[in-house]
Amino acid sequence: MKVALFGGTGFVGTYIAKELLKNNHDPHLLVRPGSEYKVFQPEKCKVNIGDLKDFETIELTVKDSDAVIYNIGIIRQFPKKEITFEAIHFEGAKHCIDVAKKFGIKRFILMSANGVKYDGTVYQSTKFLADQYLKNTGLDWTIFRPSLIFGNPNGRQEFCSQLREDMLNLPLPAPLFFEGFNPWNAGQFAMSPIHVKDVASIFVKALVMEKTIGKIYELGGPESYNWIQLIDIISAASGKKKWKIPAPVTPIKLAASIFERFPFFPITKDQVTMLLEGNTCDSTSSFENFEVDPISFSSENLGYLAPK
Repeated sequence: MKVALFGGTGFVGTYIAKELLKNNHDPHLLVRPGSEYKVFQPEKCKVNIGDLKDFETIELTVKDSDAVIYNIGIIRQFPKKEITFEAIHFEGAKHCIDVAKKFGIKRFILMSANGVKYDGTVYQSTKFLADQYLKNTGLDWTIFRPSLIFGNPNGRQEFCSQLREDMLNLPLPAPLFFEGFNPWNAGQFAMSPIHVKDVASIFVKALVMEKTIGKIYELGGPESYNWIQLIDIISAASGKKKWKIPAPVTPIKLAASIFERFPFFPITKDQVTMLLEGNTCDSTSSFENFEVDPISFSSENLGYLAPK
Protein backbone atom coordinates (compact mmCIF):
# COMPACT_ATOMS: atom_id res chain seq x y z
CA MET A 1 0.00 0.00 0.00
CA LYS A 2 1.24 3.47 -0.90
CA VAL A 3 0.82 5.67 2.18
CA ALA A 4 1.19 9.47 2.17
CA LEU A 5 2.69 10.26 5.58
CA PHE A 6 2.72 13.82 6.89
CA GLY A 7 4.97 14.31 9.91
CA GLY A 8 7.13 11.33 9.04
CA THR A 9 10.41 12.75 10.37
CA GLY A 10 9.25 13.65 13.89
CA PHE A 11 9.32 11.55 17.04
CA VAL A 12 6.19 9.48 16.41
CA GLY A 13 6.34 9.81 12.62
CA THR A 14 9.74 8.15 12.38
CA TYR A 15 8.38 5.10 14.19
CA ILE A 16 5.32 5.07 11.91
CA ALA A 17 7.57 5.22 8.82
CA LYS A 18 9.65 2.35 10.20
CA GLU A 19 6.51 0.32 10.89
CA LEU A 20 5.17 1.00 7.40
CA LEU A 21 8.36 -0.34 5.85
CA LYS A 22 8.36 -3.32 8.19
CA ASN A 23 4.89 -4.22 6.88
CA ASN A 24 5.89 -3.78 3.22
CA HIS A 25 4.07 -0.50 2.69
CA ASP A 26 5.45 2.27 0.51
CA PRO A 27 5.77 5.57 2.45
CA HIS A 28 5.41 8.86 0.57
CA LEU A 29 6.74 11.63 2.81
CA LEU A 30 6.45 15.40 2.78
CA VAL A 31 9.74 16.64 4.27
CA ARG A 32 10.71 20.20 5.09
CA PRO A 33 13.83 21.53 3.36
CA GLY A 34 16.85 20.73 5.51
CA SER A 35 15.20 17.75 7.22
CA GLU A 36 16.03 15.19 4.58
CA TYR A 37 18.61 13.59 6.88
CA LYS A 38 15.85 12.74 9.37
CA VAL A 39 14.07 10.36 6.99
CA PHE A 40 14.24 6.72 8.08
CA GLN A 41 15.74 4.64 5.24
CA PRO A 42 15.20 7.34 2.58
CA GLU A 43 16.22 4.95 -0.16
CA LYS A 44 13.00 3.02 0.53
CA CYS A 45 10.71 6.06 0.73
CA LYS A 46 9.41 8.55 -1.78
CA VAL A 47 10.58 11.88 -0.37
CA ASN A 48 8.99 15.14 -1.50
CA ILE A 49 10.60 18.35 -0.28
CA GLY A 50 8.18 21.06 0.87
CA ASP A 51 6.00 22.21 3.76
CA LEU A 52 2.34 22.76 4.56
CA LYS A 53 2.33 26.01 2.56
CA ASP A 54 3.56 24.20 -0.53
CA PHE A 55 0.25 23.03 -1.96
CA GLU A 56 1.74 21.56 -5.14
CA THR A 57 4.11 19.31 -3.17
CA ILE A 58 1.28 18.23 -0.87
CA GLU A 59 -0.68 17.15 -3.94
CA LEU A 60 2.39 15.37 -5.30
CA THR A 61 2.75 13.50 -2.00
CA VAL A 62 -0.90 12.46 -1.84
CA LYS A 63 -1.50 11.74 -5.53
CA ASP A 64 -1.50 8.02 -6.43
CA SER A 65 -1.38 6.96 -2.75
CA ASP A 66 -3.83 4.48 -1.26
CA ALA A 67 -4.10 6.12 2.16
CA VAL A 68 -3.07 9.23 4.05
CA ILE A 69 -1.74 9.56 7.60
CA TYR A 70 -1.65 13.08 9.04
CA ASN A 71 0.70 13.09 12.00
CA ILE A 72 2.00 16.68 12.09
CA GLY A 73 1.73 18.38 15.47
CA ILE A 74 3.46 20.86 17.74
CA ILE A 75 3.35 21.26 21.53
CA ARG A 76 3.83 25.03 21.59
CA GLN A 77 3.40 27.84 19.10
CA PHE A 78 5.49 30.84 18.12
CA PRO A 79 3.20 33.18 16.17
CA LYS A 80 5.99 35.62 15.26
CA LYS A 81 7.67 32.74 13.41
CA GLU A 82 4.29 31.80 11.87
CA ILE A 83 4.32 28.54 13.83
CA THR A 84 0.78 28.26 15.18
CA PHE A 85 -1.60 25.53 16.33
CA GLU A 86 -4.19 26.87 13.88
CA ALA A 87 -1.83 26.50 10.92
CA ILE A 88 -0.40 23.09 11.87
CA HIS A 89 -3.23 21.24 13.59
CA PHE A 90 -6.24 22.54 11.68
CA GLU A 91 -5.38 24.31 8.42
CA GLY A 92 -2.64 21.82 7.52
CA ALA A 93 -4.85 18.83 8.27
CA LYS A 94 -7.78 20.42 6.45
CA HIS A 95 -5.75 20.96 3.31
CA CYS A 96 -4.43 17.39 3.29
CA ILE A 97 -7.97 16.09 3.81
CA ASP A 98 -9.22 18.22 0.91
CA VAL A 99 -6.42 16.95 -1.33
CA ALA A 100 -7.29 13.35 -0.44
CA LYS A 101 -10.90 14.05 -1.44
CA LYS A 102 -9.76 15.69 -4.67
CA PHE A 103 -7.84 12.59 -5.73
CA GLY A 104 -10.47 10.14 -4.49
CA ILE A 105 -8.30 8.66 -1.75
CA LYS A 106 -10.76 7.42 0.83
CA ARG A 107 -8.57 6.11 3.66
CA PHE A 108 -7.42 8.84 6.05
CA ILE A 109 -5.92 8.41 9.53
CA LEU A 110 -5.51 11.41 11.80
CA MET A 111 -3.30 11.87 14.84
CA SER A 112 -5.31 13.81 17.40
CA ALA A 113 -4.81 13.97 21.19
CA ASN A 114 -6.58 12.69 24.28
CA GLY A 115 -8.70 15.35 25.94
CA VAL A 116 -9.32 17.54 22.88
CA LYS A 117 -12.36 19.81 23.10
CA TYR A 118 -13.85 22.84 21.42
CA ASP A 119 -13.59 25.12 24.45
CA GLY A 120 -10.17 23.96 25.65
CA THR A 121 -6.73 25.43 25.16
CA VAL A 122 -5.76 26.49 21.63
CA TYR A 123 -3.84 23.22 21.31
CA GLN A 124 -6.94 21.22 22.25
CA SER A 125 -9.43 23.24 20.23
CA THR A 126 -7.45 23.16 16.97
CA LYS A 127 -7.00 19.40 17.28
CA PHE A 128 -10.73 19.09 17.97
CA LEU A 129 -11.63 21.19 14.89
CA ALA A 130 -9.50 18.93 12.69
CA ASP A 131 -11.30 15.89 14.14
CA GLN A 132 -14.70 17.41 13.36
CA TYR A 133 -13.72 18.44 9.85
CA LEU A 134 -12.51 14.94 8.99
CA LYS A 135 -15.61 13.31 10.47
CA ASN A 136 -17.84 15.27 8.09
CA THR A 137 -15.99 14.52 4.84
CA GLY A 138 -17.35 11.13 3.85
CA LEU A 139 -13.83 9.68 3.84
CA ASP A 140 -13.00 6.33 5.45
CA TRP A 141 -11.47 7.96 8.50
CA THR A 142 -9.99 6.79 11.77
CA ILE A 143 -8.91 9.17 14.52
CA PHE A 144 -6.42 8.30 17.26
CA ARG A 145 -6.20 10.32 20.47
CA PRO A 146 -3.11 9.28 22.45
CA SER A 147 -2.23 10.24 25.99
CA LEU A 148 1.44 10.86 26.85
CA ILE A 149 3.67 9.07 24.31
CA PHE A 150 7.09 7.89 25.47
CA GLY A 151 10.02 6.06 23.91
CA ASN A 152 13.55 6.61 22.64
CA PRO A 153 13.38 9.97 20.83
CA ASN A 154 16.48 9.38 18.70
CA GLY A 155 17.30 13.06 18.85
CA ARG A 156 13.72 14.29 18.56
CA GLN A 157 11.47 15.93 21.14
CA GLU A 158 9.88 13.55 23.65
CA PHE A 159 8.14 14.22 26.97
CA CYS A 160 10.32 12.19 29.34
CA SER A 161 13.61 13.37 27.82
CA GLN A 162 12.40 16.97 27.89
CA LEU A 163 11.26 16.64 31.50
CA ARG A 164 14.67 15.32 32.46
CA GLU A 165 16.43 18.25 30.79
CA ASP A 166 14.07 21.02 31.91
CA MET A 167 13.35 19.84 35.44
CA LEU A 168 15.25 16.86 36.77
CA ASN A 169 18.70 18.08 35.76
CA LEU A 170 18.22 21.37 37.59
CA PRO A 171 19.61 21.71 41.15
CA LEU A 172 16.11 22.43 42.44
CA PRO A 173 13.27 20.29 43.82
CA ALA A 174 10.78 19.05 41.23
CA PRO A 175 7.53 21.07 41.41
CA LEU A 176 4.31 19.29 42.33
CA PHE A 177 1.75 21.61 40.79
CA PHE A 178 -1.55 22.33 42.50
CA GLU A 179 -4.39 24.81 42.14
CA GLY A 180 -5.94 26.82 44.95
CA PHE A 181 -4.57 26.77 48.47
CA ASN A 182 -4.51 23.08 49.39
CA PRO A 183 -1.00 21.61 48.89
CA TRP A 184 -2.28 18.14 49.80
CA ASN A 185 -3.63 17.93 46.24
CA ALA A 186 -0.21 18.64 44.76
CA GLY A 187 0.82 16.36 41.94
CA GLN A 188 -2.31 14.22 41.92
CA PHE A 189 -3.19 14.73 38.24
CA ALA A 190 -2.49 11.60 36.21
CA MET A 191 -1.55 10.35 32.72
CA SER A 192 -1.64 7.04 30.87
CA PRO A 193 1.76 6.78 29.13
CA ILE A 194 1.81 4.70 25.95
CA HIS A 195 4.95 3.57 24.17
CA VAL A 196 5.63 5.04 20.74
CA LYS A 197 6.15 1.57 19.25
CA ASP A 198 2.62 0.61 20.31
CA VAL A 199 1.22 3.79 18.76
CA ALA A 200 3.04 3.16 15.48
CA SER A 201 1.92 -0.47 15.37
CA ILE A 202 -1.72 0.51 15.90
CA PHE A 203 -1.61 3.23 13.23
CA VAL A 204 -0.22 0.87 10.61
CA LYS A 205 -2.53 -2.02 11.49
CA ALA A 206 -5.53 0.30 11.22
CA LEU A 207 -4.76 0.97 7.54
CA VAL A 208 -6.14 -2.41 6.54
CA MET A 209 -8.73 -2.96 9.29
CA GLU A 210 -12.16 -2.02 7.95
CA LYS A 211 -13.72 -2.23 11.39
CA THR A 212 -11.70 0.83 12.46
CA ILE A 213 -13.32 3.07 9.84
CA GLY A 214 -15.43 5.84 11.33
CA LYS A 215 -14.09 5.31 14.84
CA ILE A 216 -12.17 7.37 17.38
CA TYR A 217 -9.69 5.58 19.65
CA GLU A 218 -8.22 6.96 22.85
CA LEU A 219 -4.78 5.44 23.30
CA GLY A 220 -3.09 5.11 26.67
CA GLY A 221 -0.83 2.60 28.31
CA PRO A 222 -1.98 -0.27 30.53
CA GLU A 223 -1.49 1.78 33.73
CA SER A 224 -2.07 5.39 34.78
CA TYR A 225 0.37 7.31 36.97
CA ASN A 226 0.03 10.56 38.85
CA TRP A 227 2.61 13.34 38.51
CA ILE A 228 4.51 12.23 41.62
CA GLN A 229 4.83 8.68 40.31
CA LEU A 230 5.88 9.92 36.87
CA ILE A 231 8.68 12.01 38.35
CA ASP A 232 9.85 9.10 40.51
CA ILE A 233 9.94 6.65 37.59
CA ILE A 234 11.63 9.09 35.20
CA SER A 235 14.12 10.10 37.90
CA ALA A 236 15.01 6.46 38.59
CA ALA A 237 15.53 5.80 34.89
CA SER A 238 17.75 8.91 34.72
CA GLY A 239 19.88 7.73 37.63
CA LYS A 240 18.63 10.45 39.94
CA LYS A 241 16.81 10.75 43.24
CA LYS A 242 14.78 13.93 43.02
CA TRP A 243 13.30 15.93 45.88
CA LYS A 244 9.81 17.24 45.26
CA ILE A 245 7.97 20.25 46.61
CA PRO A 246 4.35 21.50 46.26
CA ALA A 247 4.15 24.41 43.81
CA PRO A 248 1.05 26.63 43.41
CA VAL A 249 0.30 27.15 39.73
CA THR A 250 -0.85 30.77 39.89
CA PRO A 251 2.66 32.31 39.88
CA ILE A 252 3.85 29.69 37.39
CA LYS A 253 1.03 30.54 34.98
CA LEU A 254 1.78 34.24 35.42
CA ALA A 255 5.45 33.72 34.58
CA ALA A 256 4.53 31.51 31.62
CA SER A 257 2.12 34.07 30.22
CA ILE A 258 4.99 36.58 30.18
CA PHE A 259 7.87 34.42 28.98
CA GLU A 260 6.28 31.60 26.94
CA ARG A 261 6.94 33.45 23.68
CA PHE A 262 10.65 32.81 24.26
CA PRO A 263 11.94 29.30 23.41
CA PHE A 264 14.19 29.22 26.49
CA PHE A 265 11.18 29.19 28.86
CA PRO A 266 10.37 25.51 29.51
CA ILE A 267 6.56 25.61 29.76
CA THR A 268 3.54 27.57 28.55
CA LYS A 269 0.44 28.64 30.42
CA ASP A 270 -1.71 26.26 28.38
CA GLN A 271 0.66 23.37 29.02
CA VAL A 272 0.27 23.91 32.76
CA THR A 273 -3.52 24.00 32.30
CA MET A 274 -3.50 20.71 30.40
CA LEU A 275 -1.17 19.05 32.92
CA LEU A 276 -3.55 19.84 35.75
CA GLU A 277 -6.51 18.46 33.78
CA GLY A 278 -4.80 15.08 33.65
CA ASN A 279 -4.69 12.83 30.60
CA THR A 280 -5.89 9.30 31.25
CA CYS A 281 -7.84 6.67 29.34
CA ASP A 282 -8.51 2.95 29.34
CA SER A 283 -7.24 1.34 26.13
CA THR A 284 -7.63 -2.30 27.14
CA SER A 285 -10.11 -3.01 24.33
CA SER A 286 -7.93 -1.19 21.77
CA PHE A 287 -4.91 -3.33 22.60
CA GLU A 288 -7.09 -6.41 22.20
CA ASN A 289 -8.62 -5.24 18.92
CA PHE A 290 -5.24 -4.39 17.40
CA GLU A 291 -3.53 -7.43 18.95
CA VAL A 292 -0.86 -5.35 20.63
CA ASP A 293 0.86 -6.41 23.84
CA PRO A 294 1.50 -3.00 25.44
CA ILE A 295 4.95 -1.94 26.59
CA SER A 296 4.83 -0.82 30.21
CA PHE A 297 5.97 2.54 31.53
CA SER A 298 8.88 1.46 33.70
CA SER A 299 12.48 2.38 34.44
CA GLU A 300 13.58 -0.58 32.31
CA ASN A 301 11.65 0.68 29.28
CA LEU A 302 12.96 4.20 29.89
CA GLY A 303 16.55 3.05 29.57
CA TYR A 304 17.24 5.72 26.96
CA LEU A 305 17.17 8.26 29.83
CA ALA A 306 20.14 6.66 31.60
CA PRO A 307 23.34 8.71 31.87
CA LYS A 308 25.69 8.04 28.97
